[in-house]
Amino acid sequence: YSGANNGIYLVRNFVLTEIKPDKQPIGLYDNPQPFKKQKLKLQKGDTVYLYTDGYADQFGGPSPNGKKFKYQPFKDLILQVQNKPMHEQRDILNETFESWRGDFEQIDDVCVIGFRV
Repeated sequence: YSGANNGIYLVRNFVLTEIKPDKQPIGLYDNPQPFKKQKLKLQKGDTVYLYTDGYADQFGGPSPNGKKFKYQPFKDLILQVQNKPMHEQRDILNETFESWRGDFEQIDDVCVIGFRV
């Protein structure tokens, strides 16, 4: 795995571990460095999530001015749903995102990919 500004969440035995990314974009960039290769030893039952920043950066919520969803609530949500079947996780993540967004415009791409070993 090599990450560009977005890490990986690994959930094992109800503990979420964040695999940190390289802090640089893909593409043209001043002073680019080679991406570090990281290897994960996955175990049966592990759940892995790859994601863009669009979910956590989305404005919404109860405030009339809107706030970002942020990463800690995103991690908490993943921990709440990670033992459910993957199709249910997808539905809950979608419903939570749309409920949070409300009438606010979607500001970025949103991609969450999860798989269980």
